[in-house]
Amino acid sequence: MVPQWIIEKKRDGAEIGPEELREFISAYSQGDLPDYQMAAFAMAVYFKGMSFEEVSVMTDAMMRSGRTLDWSSLGKPTADKHSTGGIGDKISIPLAPLAASCGCAVPMISGRGLGITGGTLDKLESIPGYSTSLSPEKFRGVLEKTGCSIIGQTDDLAPADKKLYALRDVTGTVPSIPLIASSIMSKKLAEGTGSLVLDVKCGRGAFMKTRDEAKTLARTMIAIGKSMGRRVSALITDMNEPLGKTIGNTVEIEESIRILHGEGPDDVRNLTLELAAEMLTLSGAAASREEAVSALEKSIASGRAADTFARMIEAHGGDPRIVSRPGLMPRGRFTADVPSPRSGFVAGIDADAAGRIVLLLGGGRRKVTDSIDHGVGIEQLVQRGEKISEGEPLMRIIASTAEDAQHFVSEAARIVSLCDEPPPERRIILDRIAQ
Repeated sequence: MVPQWIIEKKRDGAEIGPEELREFISAYSQGDLPDYQMAAFAMAVYFKGMSFEEVSVMTDAMMRSGRTLDWSSLGKPTADKHSTGGIGDKISIPLAPLAASCGCAVPMISGRGLGITGGTLDKLESIPGYSTSLSPEKFRGVLEKTGCSIIGQTDDLAPADKKLYALRDVTGTVPSIPLIASSIMSKKLAEGTGSLVLDVKCGRGAFMKTRDEAKTLARTMIAIGKSMGRRVSALITDMNEPLGKTIGNTVEIEESIRILHGEGPDDVRNLTLELAAEMLTLSGAAASREEAVSALEKSIASGRAADTFARMIEAHGGDPRIVSRPGLMPRGRFTADVPSPRSGFVAGIDADAAGRIVLLLGGGRRKVTDSIDHGVGIEQLVQRGEKISEGEPLMRIIASTAEDAQHFVSEAARIVSLCDEPPPERRIILDRIAQ
């Protein structure tokens, strides 16, 4: 196998044979193919695409580049959820303990931020002591003890994807349907859950900008899952505006805790319940959506869901007190409120622009080696339909320096559009696609 010939084939729009593609992925996984050649290949895929056969082979090759897990001995249904990423999307954090508290085991392997979107692992690492790096044996132990565990990829779980995931983030090749589908499904198939619910986002703050692109991605991943004997369904959800009233790391953990206590913004709460209900019904832990929703609401009201989150945190080495005392997490010392330039109704918030501000504050990465400032972000963000008077805050910026806090005030004011009449209600869930 000559790597540059594979790259040239894809550059010219030709289909790569299964064995060639497997050998190419294997070489990258083993360190025999340098990053610069994989970056060139990823860019070729970005522009030329892949056939379903190529995507399936690439997914399988990345899955088989390491070990796979088996949860059949747990004695309960297993399910996971994956989001394609969006601004303010903290759903996985309350979702895992909520579903687990209702009888479904949730072994969740998540990722770090890609581009301007925050990563579940980065958010969880806002919790003092929380380790996202567990061995497969420790992962199983936490799952048996608490019913849920959220970790990052281990070195031997889809290692080819782990390398490519980080490379895509800094080479401008994130929003590619073949690369997204193979990345997500290689991890999830290696993870070994019996069922998977996908939250495929579309809009300004998502990698898929249109509803049609999101549906294409969802159908591709569902087809991959079906070909490998897994139950997969997808919700297509709106990401033209951020989810919830917080964007960042610590602030999104705080909002997730409020959801588990039966509080928090309606959009985050409702989407969490819908995805959790889909997980319970798809896995067989609940007989119907109505039964699932009832069980989930009772778990929140009784405190069982929040307690499950605290036990999961403790099992990961983190401080479980944050579930009742979020102030124990790191937080930027300086804040600045962003005043509304006029009175009116909030017509919308530019999710893409909001994500860029948080990244520039230090809440995201510009290159692979960057560290995250967990304490910075945006909170108290207005939402569509809210009535606001001139001078009232549209949001609060949290920064590590006074200069940063003030620097983004004018830019932040521009991401909120205002109108004179109440706008149409936002529809979060746009479609449901079943296997």
